[in-house]
Amino acid sequence: MSEEKKGFFARLKSGLSKTRNNIVSGIDAVFSGFSNIDEDFYEELEEILIMGDIGVRATDEILEKLKKQVKENHIKEPADCKEFLIQNIKEQMKTEENDYAFEKEVSVILVIGVNGVGKTTTVGKLAGKFKKDGRKVIIGACDTFRAAAGEQLTEWANRAGVEIIGGKEGSDPASVLFDAVSAAKARHADVLLCDTAGRLHNKKNLMEELRKMNRIIEREFPDAHRENFIVLDATTGQNALQQAREFGEVADLTGIILTKMDGTAKGGIAVAIQSELQVPVKYIGVGESIDDLQRFDSDTFVDALFDVKTDAE
Repeated sequence: MSEEKKGFFARLKSGLSKTRNNIVSGIDAVFSGFSNIDEDFYEELEEILIMGDIGVRATDEILEKLKKQVKENHIKEPADCKEFLIQNIKEQMKTEENDYAFEKEVSVILVIGVNGVGKTTTVGKLAGKFKKDGRKVIIGACDTFRAAAGEQLTEWANRAGVEIIGGKEGSDPASVLFDAVSAAKARHADVLLCDTAGRLHNKKNLMEELRKMNRIIEREFPDAHRENFIVLDATTGQNALQQAREFGEVADLTGIILTKMDGTAKGGIAVAIQSELQVPVKYIGVGESIDDLQRFDSDTFVDALFDVKTDAE
C-alpha cells in the first residue's frame, strides 16, 4: 500500500475515533454482554446501529442478513457472528469499479450541496486529485451568488495548478457554464469540474438553474460523461441525509462526497446515506489539506471504524 494511502488510513482511523466510541464500543458491549443469540441480542444491536446513525433501512438489511447467517452456520456464541456483522456493514457500502468510470473518461462533474458543507473546497481538492492523476482539469466557477466563492475557488485552482473559468458576482451561472464548456472543448480538457450555488431554501429557482445547466451540457457537450456529486457534511448526521433527499428531487445524483469525517461521532451516516438513497459514497474527506480527500473504499472505512488490523498499518 502506498505511503499516501497509509497516511490517509491513519488519519481516517483517528478521525473516526468519536464514531468508534459511539458505535463500536456499544457493539462490543452487546457481544460480550450476551451469552446466547436471541431476540434481545438482536434488539440491542439494532438500537446501537440506529443510534449510531447507520439508519433504519441499512440496519434492517444488516441484521436480516446476520440472522440468516447465524442460522445457516449454526452459530451459538455471539462472539462468533461479529465477523459477519462487520462484513455485512462493508457490503452495505460497496462501490463498484464502474462508479469511477468518469476518472478515465472525458467528464463534466457538477458539484452541488448547501453552503457551509465544504463544497468549494471539495471542488479544489478534486481538481488537485485529478491533476495529480495526470488529467487536464478546468474548473467552472458557477456559484456566482456567494460573494467569496469565486476568490476561494481561484485560490484552490492556483494551488492545484489548473485553469478556472469564472464570471462576475451575481452573473448568470448558466452563462459561466457555457463559457467553461466551450473552454473545456477547445482546450481538450479531460475533466470539467463545476461549482454550483448552494441554495436549497429556494428550491424552485435551484431546480430551474440546474435544468438550464443540464440543457447546456447536453447541447454543447453531448459526448461527455456526466456526474452530479452532492457534498455533505458528515457532522450533521441525519440532516445530511435530508439534504441529499431534497437535492435528489432537483438533480439526478450519481455520487456522494462526505466531508468533515474527522472528529464527528456521526460517521455512521455514511452507511445510512448510501443505503437510503442507493447512491454510492465516492469520496470522503478527513482534513483540510489537498490530499485529505480520497476515493471511498468500504473495506478501508469499516476496518478503520472497527479498528481492524490491516496491511495499511
